[in-house]
Amino acid sequence: MKFLAIDTSGKQLNVVAVNGEQQIVSRHTDCAMQHSVLLMDAVDAALNGAGLRAADCDFFACVVGPGSFTGIRIGIATIKGLCLACGKPALSLTSFDALAYADKSGKKLCLVDAGHGNYYACGYCGVQVCVPPAFLARADADTLIREGYAPVGYAPLFEGVKEADAAQGLLFASAAKAQEACGAHALEAVYLRKSSAEEMR
Repeated sequence: MKFLAIDTSGKQLNVVAVNGEQQIVSRHTDCAMQHSVLLMDAVDAALNGAGLRAADCDFFACVVGPGSFTGIRIGIATIKGLCLACGKPALSLTSFDALAYADKSGKKLCLVDAGHGNYYACGYCGVQVCVPPAFLARADADTLIREGYAPVGYAPLFEGVKEADAAQGLLFASAAKAQEACGAHALEAVYLRKSSAEEMR
């Protein structure tokens, strides 16, 4: 299996390149607002490290949200461009997928910071969704946690939240869901609320 996967949905930029048993997993921390500057160099470095050219990949994957509105758009545009240039399919993953595949808990609540004490959340039993994605206030997240869902996040969002290695999760999720890759036209951003600009209109 050969693929490139990227996650530009949050403050950390994650890039994975796989060429059979050769796996490159790179993490660029706290680069929010710089994804457009750093992404292509990170992609080139990962591909070179794995001994791949973009045209060698079987498919390209990206995280389509939820998360940073701008970051998500950058990721989708980049992967669409690679797919169209190389004539390869695209795999759509969510931020929650990356967390779910990174964490070993049987029952978990994958959380992404939505700002102002709110969260994007999705409940998983193993790697299967059992609570649909939603935009939740902290109190609603706490209710699910009391019901036995272990909280997992890209960062320790509040006390008790386990920080998962989302870059490793990106690798696992891409490999596990490879059969779901399809045309690049199917890549669509996952937004669970309106952007700040839209909410302030």
